[in-house]
Amino acid sequence: MGDNKVNRRKFVKSSALMAGGVMAMPMGASAFYSGTAEEEIRVALIGCGGRGTGAAAQAMKAHPKVKLVAMADAFMDRLENSYKNLKEAMGEEADTKMEVPDSRKYAGFDAYKKAMQQADVVILTTPPGFRPIHFKEAIAQDKHVFMEKPVATDPAGIQSVIDTAQEAKSKKLNVVVGLQRRYQNSYLELMKRYQDGMVGDLTSAQVFWNSRGVWVRPRKANMNEMEYQMRNWYYFNWLCGDHIVEQHIHNIDVFNWFKDDFPKTAQGMGGRTVRVGKEYGEIFDHHFVEYTFGDGSIMNAQCRHQPGTYGRVDEVLTGTKGRIYCNQARIEDLDGNTVFQFDRGEKENNPYQTEHDLLFDAISKGEYKFANAEYAAHTTLTAIVGRLATYSGQVIDQNVALNSGMSIQPEEYSWEATPPVLPGDDGLYPCAVPGETEYFKS
Repeated sequence: MGDNKVNRRKFVKSSALMAGGVMAMPMGASAFYSGTAEEEIRVALIGCGGRGTGAAAQAMKAHPKVKLVAMADAFMDRLENSYKNLKEAMGEEADTKMEVPDSRKYAGFDAYKKAMQQADVVILTTPPGFRPIHFKEAIAQDKHVFMEKPVATDPAGIQSVIDTAQEAKSKKLNVVVGLQRRYQNSYLELMKRYQDGMVGDLTSAQVFWNSRGVWVRPRKANMNEMEYQMRNWYYFNWLCGDHIVEQHIHNIDVFNWFKDDFPKTAQGMGGRTVRVGKEYGEIFDHHFVEYTFGDGSIMNAQCRHQPGTYGRVDEVLTGTKGRIYCNQARIEDLDGNTVFQFDRGEKENNPYQTEHDLLFDAISKGEYKFANAEYAAHTTLTAIVGRLATYSGQVIDQNVALNSGMSIQPEEYSWEATPPVLPGDDGLYPCAVPGETEYFKS
């Protein structure tokens, strides 16, 4: 990292245009899967929610020899629902693309280990709090990996992912992370114009994920606290990381990617003003974070989950010569004149599918091309640092956070374990209070 603009542009030109994660190394490097295009590529799905179901379908469509052979989830009912939906989604292809007998359907906290043993490639799509331990096990078992963002919910998890990423590189195991804007044609074309100097040096950004929010799964009478939090995972930080981490990471990642850097510090504000009931766990419903980079550039990041409010999911990047409007795939000069417009109608791709197409093409050829985990870890840390800043009202240093070893995970993963946060007698969960909540105090 650093402020050397020549080096940054050289990096962008040599690697960032290659789908945001292709390794700059000789093609055809040896990998643990070294079969030919005629051989079967066995896939295990770890985490059978909506995103996992979608990712498994995309994997099966990515290459003719991909076959889903194992599934794992904490809950068997969720696994069976995913299996049913995949059968319907694959249609006539299901008989040849899916071979998951009951003996290879695994439920529980340790189910992932058994499912991974059946496969060449694993798809990690559980709630992100589990990502570090699942990623570590996948690489220990010598598996190629597709894993969804974010890749952790706390600094200790980030360090684990960084360490595992190094092991994956040493083993030449492909790892793709679902920050799919890096695989989207419009963003890649905008990046190409940026590296050609069309907007000059980037000095600031505004990034947004403002929406009405997501699902709520009510507590049922027979649920203990661990099951309730696992089923309602979005509202507990050890599982989700808050929506600034789980969703807004996409927009935050865009500026990190274009800058080829990560912020040094974050400060901001946030709270709960609309979603204040016990069903919303401990997370905030709005965040606004000012991130400062080493060269003095600023990223203002805002996200909220508030029905009936202004909605926007977008990134606007400002340079010394122009502005990039990512959602509109357009570049303007500083006078507002359009100097580039990408034709999304004819040239846009489905990046969710593309990331699987490229991953499985490389695996089928025995090539090592993808090492997305490290940058995904640092971008996830950027989002986590934003959460720590809004929760506390402090200025949070990204390196200090990484080196803190801070973990918000439970002591053990079991149905009898006590989650890290518990409701009070009124059913409400304790939440951070800016000005009172503190981090990294000496």
